[in-house]
Amino acid sequence: MHLQELINDYLTFTRNERIALLVICCITLTTVFLPGIIGTSANSLPYEIDSSGLNAIQIAENNKPENRTKYINRKDERGSQFENRGLPVRRQLNLFYFDPNTLTYEGWKELGLTEKNIKTILNYRKKGGYFYKAEDLKKIYGLNQKDYESIVPFVKIIKLKDEKKQIVGKDSTGFTSQSTGIKNFRHFSIIDINSADTTSFISLPGIGSKLAARIVIFREKLGGFYSINQVSETFGLPDSTFQKVKVYLEIKNHELRKININEATIDELKAHPYIKWNLANPLIAYRNEHGAFSSIEEIKKIPSVSNELFTKIAPYLVTQ
Repeated sequence: MHLQELINDYLTFTRNERIALLVICCITLTTVFLPGIIGTSANSLPYEIDSSGLNAIQIAENNKPENRTKYINRKDERGSQFENRGLPVRRQLNLFYFDPNTLTYEGWKELGLTEKNIKTILNYRKKGGYFYKAEDLKKIYGLNQKDYESIVPFVKIIKLKDEKKQIVGKDSTGFTSQSTGIKNFRHFSIIDINSADTTSFISLPGIGSKLAARIVIFREKLGGFYSINQVSETFGLPDSTFQKVKVYLEIKNHELRKININEATIDELKAHPYIKWNLANPLIAYRNEHGAFSSIEEIKKIPSVSNELFTKIAPYLVTQ
C-alpha cells in the first residue's frame, strides 16, 4: 500500500495541472513550427522591387573614389571599343609651331593627326612634294577640316635663306582683335648653342628649366657642340620638341674643349659622354702597350672604335 500511494502522489495529475501541461505543449509547438509557416507564406507572396531605391544606392556606390576610378576605366574601355568599331573618337590636339616640310612622324603624332593623315603627308614629301604656304595642307587627302583649321595658324615655313634671321611667330594665345585689328606676337631669337645660358634656352618653345639645364650640362661634359643635331641627344629632350626649336639654333663659337689622348687619365676619358668606360679602358690599354698615339686616326686600330664612333669623337681629341 505504501508503494501504491507513492506512485499515485507522483504520477497522478490534478485537473489544473493537466490544463497547465496542455498549455505548455501548445506554446512549445507554436514556437517551433510558426516561423516556418510564416516564412513560407511570405515567400509565396508577390512583391515589387523599388528600382528608384536601388538606383540611388548604385549612384552612391559609383561616387566613391575607388568605384569612380573603375567607372572611368569602363568608360575608357567603351571608348576604345567604339574606336575599334570605326566610330569617331575625339582626339586631343597638342598644338605648337611647326614647319610641315621638316616635321617628323612623332611631331605630326603629337599634333594629333591620324596615322592615315601622317602617312599621306610623309609620302607626299617623299615624292618631292613641298608646302610653300600653310594653305597647301589642304592638298592632304583625308585631312579633317576641323584638324586643318586647328593646326594651320601654327604653320611656320622656314626658308633656307631666312634661317639666320629672327623668327617671328604668333603666340599660342595670339588672336586678332575685332576692334583694333592688332595681333599679339611672340618673338623667338636665334641663339648660339655653345654660348647660350639656361635663360636663353628657356626662351625657346617647349623648353623648360629642367631641359635647359640638361642641355647646358650635356654641352659642358662634351666640351661644346660641333653640330646642332647634337642638342637632340640631350637626355629627356623629345624629338618633337627638338624639331620645334631646331630652326632657332646656330653655332657661332666653334671652339671645343679637347682631350689629349696621350696624357689623359682613365677618369678624364670616362667623363666624356662619347667615350665613357667602354672606350676609355681599351684606349688606355692600347696606349700602354704601343706607346703614345702619333695621330688621332690611330685609335681606329682599337677594335671597339667603328668609323661612326671615330667621326663622332674625333673633334674632341688631340695627340699633343
